[in-house]
Amino acid sequence: MQVFAAMSPEMPLTQVAAYARRVEKLGFDGLHIAETTHDSLAVSLLAAEHTERIVIRTAVTLAFVRSPMLTAYAAWDLQTFSGGRFELGLGSQIRQNIEDRFGMPWSEPCARMAEYVSALTAIFEAFRTGGSVRHEGDAYRITRLQPYFNPGPNDIEPPQIWLGAVNARMCEVAGGVADGVVTHSTNSDPGYLRDVVRPALERGAEAAGRTGLPQLVASTAVATGSTDLLVSRERERQRRMLAFLLSTPAYAATLKRHGWTDLADGLRTLIKQQRWDDLPTVLDDTVLDQLVTAGRYDQLADLLRAKYDGIVDGVVLPPVSDDEGEDQPVQACIRNLHGGDGKGA
Repeated sequence: MQVFAAMSPEMPLTQVAAYARRVEKLGFDGLHIAETTHDSLAVSLLAAEHTERIVIRTAVTLAFVRSPMLTAYAAWDLQTFSGGRFELGLGSQIRQNIEDRFGMPWSEPCARMAEYVSALTAIFEAFRTGGSVRHEGDAYRITRLQPYFNPGPNDIEPPQIWLGAVNARMCEVAGGVADGVVTHSTNSDPGYLRDVVRPALERGAEAAGRTGLPQLVASTAVATGSTDLLVSRERERQRRMLAFLLSTPAYAATLKRHGWTDLADGLRTLIKQQRWDDLPTVLDDTVLDQLVTAGRYDQLADLLRAKYDGIVDGVVLPPVSDDEGEDQPVQACIRNLHGGDGKGA
């Protein structure tokens, strides 16, 4: 099973280089870079500059706030600069953030994401060959790329394209067009992945005439550390984070699956009332036990393999703490996960 490290999305840019080097030294297969308070592509450049082996994957870059051409330039540069270690993870985001936070137009996300990937594929091929580009769709029309603006030709392989997918329809899109899928922490329980996500990937692949499925990496909620006290503290942090995330209707599939519809309604009511600090009080221990994998590093590999072997190709572990005394337990956990019998072993 592959093992990827998360990184705090609030990490100052001055700390990214050291963190990326540490992740590589610990033995992770790659680093996942989110997009909340920093530009994920800019952070990826820093991480790529200071590593030599690991995969640098955005998880995820927001697609609909960027032109496909602009994304393609950045991704192509990162792929070239890193020696082929960059992977472009794309996400749609919710309508309120696209319109009200970024001031960009919204349209139906699944068809638009499929077209976005199609446009990127056409652009990457033009970069590779040094030739022209032609993509004409409902959302994007890209038909002009003079030689002066074309970084090709060269023999670089285009970066893999991954999608962040939650609900079945976007998973079907990913099955048809993506190299891989990163799940969301609110919808990564093994039952949901087995019964909803993987069948949707299969439907998408079949409809597109593809053989094989995209890789699947679970970015599940994990509370861990080298001691029980650290696990308990991280579990409470996950309670606060999940309470905020699950107030979003797009992420409520797991709550509905478990019959916790009243919980979703309660969280949304608190959001409407701007009672942010009260959100964690709604998420009780019964719910948390279902959604969070909690255990010390010496327990974590067995817990994750018991849940995910045969379902996913890889997992994402939480950001590594600043305490270098935890390095040895982290390394042992990674080795144990690498030695499991999962699909990615």
